[in-house]
Amino acid sequence: MKKNKLIKKWRWWLPACSLMLAAIPAVCQQVFTVQADKPGAVIQPTMYGVFFEDINMGADGGLYAELVKNRSFEFDNPLMGWTVNGKKDEGDILVLNSTAYNKANPHYLHIRVNNRRKGEWGLTNEGFKGMGIRKGVTYCFSVKYSTNQPGVTVYAELTTPSGKVIGAGSFTAAPTGADWSTKEVTFTASAEEPSARLTVWLEGNGSIDMDMISLFPGDTWKNRPKGLRADMVQMLADMQPGFVRFPGGCIVEGRNLANRFQWKKTVGPPEDRELIINRWNTEFGHRLTPDYYQSFGLGFFEYFQLAEDIGAAPLPILNCGMACQFNTAELAPMDALQPYVQDAIDLVEFANGPADSKWGKVRADMGHPAPFHLTMIGVGNENWGPQYVERAAEFARQLKAAHPEIKLVFSSGTDPDGPRFNYLNDTLRKMNADFIDEHYYRNPEWFLANAGRYDHYPREGAKVFAGEYAAHESKNFTGASRNTLRAAIAEAAFLTGLERNADVVHMASYAPLFASAEQWQWAPDLIWVNSLKVVGTPSYQVQKLYSRNKGTHVLPLHQGNEPVKGKDSLYASAVFDKNTGDVIVKIVNASQQTTVRTIQVTGSNKVAGSATLTTLTAKDPVTVNTFDEMPVQPVVSTVPVRRQAVTLKLAPNSLSVLRIGGKK
Repeated sequence: MKKNKLIKKWRWWLPACSLMLAAIPAVCQQVFTVQADKPGAVIQPTMYGVFFEDINMGADGGLYAELVKNRSFEFDNPLMGWTVNGKKDEGDILVLNSTAYNKANPHYLHIRVNNRRKGEWGLTNEGFKGMGIRKGVTYCFSVKYSTNQPGVTVYAELTTPSGKVIGAGSFTAAPTGADWSTKEVTFTASAEEPSARLTVWLEGNGSIDMDMISLFPGDTWKNRPKGLRADMVQMLADMQPGFVRFPGGCIVEGRNLANRFQWKKTVGPPEDRELIINRWNTEFGHRLTPDYYQSFGLGFFEYFQLAEDIGAAPLPILNCGMACQFNTAELAPMDALQPYVQDAIDLVEFANGPADSKWGKVRADMGHPAPFHLTMIGVGNENWGPQYVERAAEFARQLKAAHPEIKLVFSSGTDPDGPRFNYLNDTLRKMNADFIDEHYYRNPEWFLANAGRYDHYPREGAKVFAGEYAAHESKNFTGASRNTLRAAIAEAAFLTGLERNADVVHMASYAPLFASAEQWQWAPDLIWVNSLKVVGTPSYQVQKLYSRNKGTHVLPLHQGNEPVKGKDSLYASAVFDKNTGDVIVKIVNASQQTTVRTIQVTGSNKVAGSATLTTLTAKDPVTVNTFDEMPVQPVVSTVPVRRQAVTLKLAPNSLSVLRIGGKK
């Protein structure tokens, strides 16, 4: 009886054991092996950076904290953004144009007051779709004025859409004679209001000329007077980027050469910086922004200062004598190219030259006698064809002769493949380019399929700058809804390939950076803003995790003998951080199923007993972050390390960052 029972038990267990034995090779294949004793390519400090362009109201109405739109009356319609209040007689308010007054910004207002009382005569500015006002914050109202005799009092009032005053100040205009004076008045806001307006009332008798009517919050970044919006800069600082690319982007090229970005016109006193129309003003017929101009209050000095503030290398991009080839495609003839080249040479002096040099003195006079330590410059943006190569070669010849220490970034055009790309990539490599700037705006599937793009690139010669990229959902998604988790996860998968090939790719930046929720032209974008709030998209969270966990050296990571770049919809890379002793593993699960993998560290017996795991995921792949809800945020936990291995349950649509410290 007992014998028969025993036989029956073995008959049941034998097939089960056979199945278990058959499963052993499959189980072994579920291990990611990280070879900690074989550090490879150095990961550049500049590996992950940010790309800034004045698109989507990124500068005026965005990062530049000025709240008044058209403060200097230089828009094509000089009173755009302004409303005249009160009964107006002929000649009571005039827009004067005098280059003798200011060659760069010649317009100003001439206003007759004529025995008016407060509330009877003035101007209201609407701001950039309203002014975001915070309760308890001090605001600085300022105006440049000229008047021959006393008798005019100027009142500044912040009001809600219903007319309630939430902040106010005033001053009596002292006579200036033929000169101009700038007066500042500060006051504290009594309430929060996302859509406030500024009204300037005039009282008394006489006349007054007014220009540069301005309002700034006092809580700017680093509390710099008339500086940058602090919450937006903080989002960048939190990323710990390796570089800041500026000012673009297509802004660099302009619709025509007259509309190009000229850095020399963006430095010095703000009132002497020549305003121009923003090329995104009319670029897209379905997103027209007729009040989009560039005041250049955020100019090259401020860009350099911003990069320095957040510990990033500056990467300015300069026009190479070519307007946007999708617009006019204007060219500066080769015999007229020298001013463009000289601008690049002079920029090095502005950034790095001694304080007593011509352009170094301009920097010093702006408050920064020390150099900005510029090491690289971009020549053109998304330019292509033999005409670009001809101009790029002349830039390279002269810049390398004048400043061999400066590395140059050259364009590979608008697309990551095709005849145009192939011609530029081959030609620029033969020219011994330092960096080739590749751009990819593609659907999420492209990013997943191209995680191995750089596995077979040349290891010597020109390095890659992934200068603009973003995964684009279909046109069924609009605005901020395009910034899905699915797109971010596809980008994260692609970045494992960049990291694995850090000897080829030295820099990468998502684009565009900022977008106004009310006045955007292009989506998706990394960070969305309104007048009072900022929100980091899922893509922002991905960029932040990569930048803050970039390490210093690539480590081999394999499943079997193959890199993890798409099998079972998994992607992975590993790095070592010599500063902390940590092994850092990034794993992307782009599938809709949970899966389990073991990360086995070999070649080191100095592994701690626990590790830090940061996970970014959400249940729905089209989840987005909004101003009111941010479901896609990193979640940090601690996981055990046993026998130098960690077993992880990888959620669908997820990025997992595992930091394994050394044993202490």
